Amino acid sequence: MHTIYIRTLKRAEHTVFCVANGQKTYFDPQFNRLVPYSSGQQIKRSIIDRLSTELNEIPAPVTFLSDVTTKKEITEGEVFGTCDPSHFDQLLGGWMKAIKGGKEKTIKRRSPFSISAMRALHPLLAGVNKEDITFDRSGRSNNKVIVRGPKGDHLSEDDIRTLLEGKDRSLVRKFIPDHRTVTGLFVQDIAIDLRRLFCVSLNIYEPEINQVTEDKLRGNGWIEARNIFGDCLVAPPKAREKLIPAIAKAIINWQITSNQSRTFSLMETLAVAVSDNANKIASSIRGKLSEEHENRAVPVIEENFDGVDIFITLTAGGYVLTKSEKADALELAEQNITNKINTFDYENQLND
Repeated sequence: MHTIYIRTLKRAEHTVFCVANGQKTYFDPQFNRLVPYSSGQQIKRSIIDRLSTELNEIPAPVTFLSDVTTKKEITEGEVFGTCDPSHFDQLLGGWMKAIKGGKEKTIKRRSPFSISAMRALHPLLAGVNKEDITFDRSGRSNNKVIVRGPKGDHLSEDDIRTLLEGKDRSLVRKFIPDHRTVTGLFVQDIAIDLRRLFCVSLNIYEPEINQVTEDKLRGNGWIEARNIFGDCLVAPPKAREKLIPAIAKAIINWQITSNQSRTFSLMETLAVAVSDNANKIASSIRGKLSEEHENRAVPVIEENFDGVDIFITLTAGGYVLTKSEKADALELAEQNITNKINTFDYENQLND
């Protein structure tokens, strides 16, 4: 076994996954519905944030390059991290560094984590609600109102009164039209490639690190080994012992923290499935069309599925018909993932 697949079932209630441009949705042509989702990038960031908390470490610094043109205009340049697996987020998140016009060779490392978007368990089991909301502070007598003219200058109170004559308009209320929130059951998948998890390739033709970083890693006790991808350096046992339980805890306990305060949802976990078989993990937690009601679906959790370890929380009983809910389900899932990551022989992969 060299890949661990993890499926997480969550419930979201009247919330927003993203605040930059409103709630993200895609159109499902089979069921003719807008389906809400949270991107894999947002999930990845949520996991890294949780991992940072568990390890009590700050992620690696990021370098932002900008270019100045001959007209003294600032343009966007490259953005890259340290490309040093000594930092937990670099080791688990991967990297790419290609400096335009520089002498350094491009280095890149594929992340050992493949992270899906969080999307509806079934298009009929999640929905988008639209409403017009108001930011209203009209009851306060100490509000400060500023109205800008066409040239950006501030209008006087007399000018404002004249402007408002004959208009049914308040300047102490802000209207937010078409505000979208989501409710429903959502599923998210993670695949962990154990062959890459704590290994950095030494392939000189497709380099993942430069010579300076390689020398640093060797000095810090990284072990030279060989896997299916070729020669590599493996993180020392002490580093792995620190990271593995934190990784398992982050995978089980991540939360989307960027949702708006006025639409906060616990996004509680209902169930977790763990397997080394991608097809079985997809079948273990799924939606199924109802035989009795048209245009309806029901959630299904396979509680006794050979090759899949299922962990069901007490909360799940309110939304899915189950018989094996446990109060410590998430702790058991966390330990299961920890054991599976620990079992892999990182130094002797070709002998497995």
